[in-house]
This record gives sequence, structure tokens and C-alpha cells, in this order.
Amino acid sequence: MKRRETNRALLLVNIRQLLTLSAGNNSGPRRGAALRDTSIIEDGAVLCVAGKIVSVGKTKDALRDPWVKKNRKRIVEMDCAGKVVLPGFVDSHTHPVFVAPRLVDFEKRIEGATYEQIAVAGGGVRSSVDGVRKAGKAQLAEKVLAALQDISSHGTTTVEAKSGYGLSLEAELKSLEAIRSAAAKWPGTVVATLLGAHVVPQEFQDKPRDYVKMLCERMIPQAAKRKLAQFVDVFCDTGAFGEEDSAKIFEAARRSGLQIRAHISQLARTPLTRLLRFNPSSLDHLDHVDDGDISLLAESNTVATLVPGANYFLGLAKYPPARKLIDAGAAVALATDYNPGSSPTSNMPFVLSLVCTQMQMSPAEAISAATINGAWGLNLQERKGSIEPGKDADMAVFDVADYREIAYWVAANRCTHTVLNGQSQQNGLTK
Repeated sequence: MKRRETNRALLLVNIRQLLTLSAGNNSGPRRGAALRDTSIIEDGAVLCVAGKIVSVGKTKDALRDPWVKKNRKRIVEMDCAGKVVLPGFVDSHTHPVFVAPRLVDFEKRIEGATYEQIAVAGGGVRSSVDGVRKAGKAQLAEKVLAALQDISSHGTTTVEAKSGYGLSLEAELKSLEAIRSAAAKWPGTVVATLLGAHVVPQEFQDKPRDYVKMLCERMIPQAAKRKLAQFVDVFCDTGAFGEEDSAKIFEAARRSGLQIRAHISQLARTPLTRLLRFNPSSLDHLDHVDDGDISLLAESNTVATLVPGANYFLGLAKYPPARKLIDAGAAVALATDYNPGSSPTSNMPFVLSLVCTQMQMSPAEAISAATINGAWGLNLQERKGSIEPGKDADMAVFDVADYREIAYWVAANRCTHTVLNGQSQQNGLTK
């Protein structure tokens, strides 16, 4: 991929369809019918200066602007004729700190083993722990940076990046340091999350309460003190952490001034009442929620982040109930769940295809969920998720004539350019 210098202003012109997603973004995440409002401008233009969006409108008006006319020779101009431009995707759930793919798990699943059976046999999350513990910070940072670069080539400009494969004080903090090192070399935006509560590590199997105590009293406070994480996450589900321990971990995060989110109801239903009392920014997966849970989510400020890449890769017939969540009024976001075990994909357009074909979301709903609602799920709505003056210059340019094609072309990469905080990156395409 090629990257352009960002000291100069950037002007995108002749945009066939400019999806700004600019309507009503201050009152809360998109819900219901609002998810379908992409606020399209035809023959659009966007002017960016110093990494920020300065103006949005029609190309003819942009070219008549006195400042643009005066500074035309100093502006980097991108001709987007025949193309679609939308806000950069906000991938609000990823696990990029790992050393190797889990190929043994992959083959076992093909042979019929379930996620739970693989985990009991020593596979799953725990099988990635040894590699992370042995790796140096530089090696992990290199892996994370490669993942971020791959993710951005599909149009993603903001990434939530979790630890979670170290499962010891030293290895989890090392993982967060690797995320910080990689983020410093990537022009996009990274939100770091401590997921020490992924599963109980092998050495604590007979004393899980001791691990939770260490998490709450040492790991979370140290991550906060060193400013290594913005969020704390917990996997509240079968084979991981129960409601009581998850609540303790949330309380510890609050004491340390960190924001909270959770994996929940992926493998089996966990009632949402107790954790929703903490007003988490996001609850993720939600494959097994019931009507009562959905009503609670609809009444809350918590974003429901769905990650159907995991359902696809695990070969599951059941997907998260996106349609029921949206129709009930819940705020739905989408993410890749990029990880080595259950969702090894960096491709947000593929996630859009999945939710359209398997979860009955429209392309417009999918784009809103993957941009502005993802930003709300990370509490970045003031900066990310829409193309409006004053926001960060994060955009994705697609070589398609209609935005619906982004979800239509399955697993193809039609993203020609990604603009990350004003830096324009040219991507290699696959068709």
C-alpha cells in the first residue's frame, strides 16, 4: 500500500455517492429507522486540513470556494469519479495480539468438534497463551501493526484492540504495550482494551477466585496507572466468567477510571440485567439473548455489538438476532471480532455481506452499524463515524457505483483508498 504525506490539505472531488451519515448524531446512537439514513450527497466533495474535515458538500461548490481557489496548488486532490465514499469503518471488537493461527482447532472443528469441546481439550483461547507469553514485546507489536495495516486496507480507520491471550499480569501488560507501540506507527486510531478476563488460565484452574482477585487488585489498576487501556472487557459466558465475577471486574474497572464492555451470551444465555446496571458502553456477541434481554438493551444506552464473522467461521446455523434487536429499538453496531480462533477476518465489507444475507439487515443499516454506531460503542462519536466538519478525516473510497455493492460483492476488496486522520493510503484490490 502507498501512503501520501498529510501536511498538505486533501480534497476529495467528483464523488458519485458521498455517504455522510451526518443526520442526528448528537442525540445518541442510531436506532430503528434512523439506521437507514445515510445522508447521501451526489457529486460530493470533502475538504480535509490537518487531519480534520473542514467542509462537506457538492464538488462545484468546493471548487468555487475562495480558500480552495487560492490554495489549489498546495492541495492534494483525489478524483473519486464513479466511486463511493463513506466514513471509515469503526471496528469496535478485535483481538490482534497473537503469534500464530490456530490451525489444529480449525481442523478439529472441520471434523465436528464444537468450540466448547476444543476448549476443554486445551485448544481455544488457552492454546494462544503460550506463544504470547514467550514472545517479546517487539514481536507482538510487529504482529499487531501488520494486522492494523491489513484491517485498514478494507476501509477501517478506527480499531478497538484487546489483549487477552497473555492471561498473566506480565503478559497482559506486555500485550497492551505492544498495542500502544503498534498504534504509534499506524496513522489510524486505536482504542486499547484490557481483556485479562478472557478465560481463567491453566495455572489458576483450581483457584479461579485468586485470578479474579489478581485481576481486580493488580492487573486493572496497573493498566490504568500506566495509561495502557481505555476499556476493560470480560468474557461473561459458559467456560469463562460468571455474572458475579464479571460484576467484580466491572467494579474494579470503575474504581480505576476505565470504561467497560463485555463479551456475553455467545455460547449460552446470560441474563443481561446485572451487567446493564453498570451502563457498559457495549455488550458484544449476544447470540443467545431472549426477548426480555432485547427489551432491556432497547431501553439502555448500551450498544449491542454483533460479530457474525465468528458464527460464520465456527459453522453455526444461528446468527445474532439483528432484526429483532433493531426492530425493538436497540442500538446495533458491527465488528469483525478479528482473532486467531473463531473469526480470522480483517474484512469489514465481508461482515456487511454476512449481516445482509444471514441477519436480514439492509446495506444502509449495516453501514450505519459499522460506522457511527461503532463510534458510539467506543465513546468516540464526537470524532468518528460520520463525515462532518470538525470530525477526524477518516474515510473509505470504494470502486463501486452504488454503496449497496460494498455488501453485495462477497469477500472482495473494492476499497481503493483509505483516509486515516487525513493520511491517504492506496490499497491493493482483489476482484
